[in-house]
Amino acid sequence: MKNRIIIAVILLILLTTITIKENITISKFDLKKINIENTYLINEKEIRKLLDPIYNKNLIFLNNSEIEQALMQNNIIKSFYIKKKYPDTLEIKIIEKKPIAILFFNKKKFYLSENIELIDFKKIKGYENLPYIFGNKEEFKVIFNNLKRIDFPISLVKKFILFEINRWDLETYDNKVIKLPINNYIESLKNYLTLVEKDIFKKYKLFDYRISNQLILK
Repeated sequence: MKNRIIIAVILLILLTTITIKENITISKFDLKKINIENTYLINEKEIRKLLDPIYNKNLIFLNNSEIEQALMQNNIIKSFYIKKKYPDTLEIKIIEKKPIAILFFNKKKFYLSENIELIDFKKIKGYENLPYIFGNKEEFKVIFNNLKRIDFPISLVKKFILFEINRWDLETYDNKVIKLPINNYIESLKNYLTLVEKDIFKKYKLFDYRISNQLILK
């Protein structure tokens, strides 16, 4: 009987010791520190707030999907790279979307990315002078791709204005207005590029292509 009690006590001590060691080992890998790199448009505090739910989670068992779900709530984030640095640190490199224009649509204001994705608008230093778009992003995507296809200098355009009849006006930073027709406007844009650099046309501020096979200059 005495021997049984001694054996039971020894087993209890051994099991307790093993449990304590396991707890210590596992808790060593709880996430305590997050390093964030490559943020220019997003305030780092905003990202840290999104990541609050994953703090103190075990780094070994932390899934990338949990991190993605947290980060992608911010629509300026295009993608990211993560690296677990044991025992308790997560390193995140952010890839941001690049705003190329400011869209006014349904009385709201958005940034548009290079891939014509909507980005929530807020004042960002260095992006105050982006071109304005008065229209919708689907129609702008069409004209934007057409402009790139003919190597039109998009950086010269200050405003893109879409009318209800599905026709665009382009206003440049040197205050020239290009009134495009509804159809076949690519030929009009090509024509504008050939004329605008010629001295005889530099004095004109209005290039009106709305009537087929005609150009009205003012």
